[in-house]
Amino acid sequence: MWVATSDLPQGGGHPFYERLNQVLRAGGFDAFVEELCAPFYARKGRPSLAPGRYFRLLLVGYFEGLDSERAIAWRASDSLSLRSFLRLAPPASPPDHSTISRTRRLLSVEAHEAVFTWVLQRLADAGLLRGKTVGVDATTLEANAALRSIVRRDTGEDYTAFLTRLAEASGIATPTRAELTRFDKSRKNKKKTSNAEWTHPHDPDARVTKMKDGRTHLAHKAEHAVDLDSGAVVGVTVQAADTGDTTSMVETLIVAAEQVEAVQPDGSGITEVVGDKGYHSNRTMTDLKALGLRSYISEPDRGRRCWKGRSKARDAAYGNRRRIRGARGRRLLRCRGELLERPFAHVCETGGMRRVHLRGHPNILKRLLVQVAGCNLGLLLRQPEERDYPPLPLRARRQPQLRGPGRTLRRRRRPGAAEKAPRQGSRRDQRTRGPAMDPGPRILESRPHPEQGYRAVLGIMRLGRRHGNARLDAASARALALGSPRFHTVKNILAAGQDRLPLEPPAETNPTPVHANIRGADYYAVAATSEEDRC
Repeated sequence: MWVATSDLPQGGGHPFYERLNQVLRAGGFDAFVEELCAPFYARKGRPSLAPGRYFRLLLVGYFEGLDSERAIAWRASDSLSLRSFLRLAPPASPPDHSTISRTRRLLSVEAHEAVFTWVLQRLADAGLLRGKTVGVDATTLEANAALRSIVRRDTGEDYTAFLTRLAEASGIATPTRAELTRFDKSRKNKKKTSNAEWTHPHDPDARVTKMKDGRTHLAHKAEHAVDLDSGAVVGVTVQAADTGDTTSMVETLIVAAEQVEAVQPDGSGITEVVGDKGYHSNRTMTDLKALGLRSYISEPDRGRRCWKGRSKARDAAYGNRRRIRGARGRRLLRCRGELLERPFAHVCETGGMRRVHLRGHPNILKRLLVQVAGCNLGLLLRQPEERDYPPLPLRARRQPQLRGPGRTLRRRRRPGAAEKAPRQGSRRDQRTRGPAMDPGPRILESRPHPEQGYRAVLGIMRLGRRHGNARLDAASARALALGSPRFHTVKNILAAGQDRLPLEPPAETNPTPVHANIRGADYYAVAATSEEDRC
């Protein structure tokens, strides 16, 4: 029996990918990439991979944590929800890994950068990008090359041939492997794997470096710039792994400034730069000051320094030191672990880019740009589709951070000492009185032990210092009306400004009319009790 393809049941796609397709469709993604990639496609010949489907496949690699194009092709052919995301009908098959690789090679780096800029534009339109305070950080990506395959730059011989030539020159006629090992250990003034003398024949861009976990590998350096007001990545570069942070920072800041200017042409651009100790140097401080950028870069302990004849570097370094010791500087430096390291965890660890399966900086940059674009799309996907209240400020959208144990509940008094009454209108008076609609009793009653709710009650009382008792009363009343007397509920209501909205009265319920044919809930409760008695 033959069944038409159109008659086959079509299952719904995954809710996450349906929401992602909705975001892409709302911004006109497919029409944008079709026009962008039109010069790379011929009008005749076998139909190739559509650009919208190609970029969706790379996004699948990020969201599914797939490190290679073979894994992406296999996952797309195995999942029906991904077929729906790629808009593939049942008779059509997903593209092979060779098709994905060929499309990547043919499309230019500028096309991938344009897709990255398109995602940044969506963030700017949604109010999730400011681009004034930027943090810079770097990580290493393990290259698709082995150390045992490196060759000399001058002669082209591998390490074994190089050792054999040195051993024969020292008097060993036909050295064995064991003799070569002993000879290699006994060599003096040796620098075995200098990047100036050794390279990989198939990946010349890879450099010998020490990874984050302490191992030595051929690797690449990925550096990105993050908007510290929203967590969005505004610039990403791939450079040689042996390039110093103070040198690679220049290119990354240029790329980030171009991206911010492209999505916000009327904005002020980047005004502040945040970095760790690796980016601190006299030249960096001087250059940032000359460009009019305020630096918040941690300063390593170099001891007492001599500034004779270097007054410009001294003024720039002292200005940076003064800023990082201030309240704003300390707050920005604390944000590094949250907002600078988190994109690396998403892109490299869970996104599958810690070890690359591509060779050459252009190919790696193409994949990395789409990976980071997917990371930025996550900021859009976490926003609610419709709001009936004012949007949260940028800093209120961050995920809550873990805090240490709270303070003691009450200071211990001397036996027999009378407690002093608080002064009218003081902070202690406001803290003691608390809100009129206090959810504290509900919190204490909901805990197995009342002591477990003390910290939440104290947190609600502390909100009155910042917002005032009038707003705290309205927020507490709304939390009680919602049936959620919790600290985070009251805090979110105050942050979103919902306490200023009028509180809707509870809906009136009509009593059940009395009639012989209407039994009501009491009848069924009595019937259930009688049934239990009979059992």
